[in-house]
Amino acid sequence: MRHRDQHLDSHQAFDWSKLPFFLGVARAGSLRMAAEALGTTHATFDRNLKGLEEAYGVRLFDRSKAGLTLTPAGEALLPLAEAAEMSVIAARRRLEGLDMEATGHVRLSLPTGLTTNVIPGILARFERTYPDIELSVTTTNKFEDITRAETDVSLRIAFQVDDDVVGRKLLTYNSGIFASPDYLERFFADAGPKGEGLQWVGWGDTAVLPQWVKDSPFPRARIRYKLRSPTLITRMVEEGAGMSYLPCWMAHYSDRLVRVPGTGVSPDRSIWILLHSDLRKTTRVRLLVDHLAEEFRKLRPIFEGSGRPE
Repeated sequence: MRHRDQHLDSHQAFDWSKLPFFLGVARAGSLRMAAEALGTTHATFDRNLKGLEEAYGVRLFDRSKAGLTLTPAGEALLPLAEAAEMSVIAARRRLEGLDMEATGHVRLSLPTGLTTNVIPGILARFERTYPDIELSVTTTNKFEDITRAETDVSLRIAFQVDDDVVGRKLLTYNSGIFASPDYLERFFADAGPKGEGLQWVGWGDTAVLPQWVKDSPFPRARIRYKLRSPTLITRMVEEGAGMSYLPCWMAHYSDRLVRVPGTGVSPDRSIWILLHSDLRKTTRVRLLVDHLAEEFRKLRPIFEGSGRPE
């Protein structure tokens, strides 16, 4: 590889096909993680990076056992590559926004907590109504980046959304303290006034005594498990492993969960629907967004814990 000044010529043409590989490694910090993120192989990434470096005549990354770090040339290329990426995405969004047909493909990202009971019926009804719209559904608790076209429409559970996208708050759900009837029968009557003798199935907090435990009616209950999966926490509570704060909608769909006596419900996070502004007028996207909004409106009593859906 020949060496020259580390600053790139602003008139040099980009190798468009290799730029995504450069950006993937710059963001992930390693070939392996970048390859996993884009669903390709380590060898493919390595080949394209070396081809890009040979085309520019510079090293873009320093390689070590710890991973790959940008060289000065790589640092110079990064903002240009990101600007090129955003231009390509903007062009695609603009063209997709011209699509006025109730057909085509929409990518939908969902948080895992909604997928077990709430979403399947909603998506099935959408498919029956709009059979020519194809959905690709991703279930993840990671906030997928709409501005970088990782998804078209996203349902997100959060207190607030600050992304530079079109957002609509569907509802704010309530949560309460739930346990299985069997657990309450075995332990609740003999529990102390502040929860002595009871057990929490916790939410993975790093604090020894999380604030939500301190603020609960049972601050002296033992935290036996610290888990991060809402579905696993719910199943553990159903199996009698302890009590936990759970969204009311999770308890609604289970006949093995009841609210702990003497406790109420309180507002928790909100459910948002997000999309890129360029897709607002795309028929297939608008139909999906409107369908989701109407379905969640009907389910509001379940999420509030106040009764049956419409």
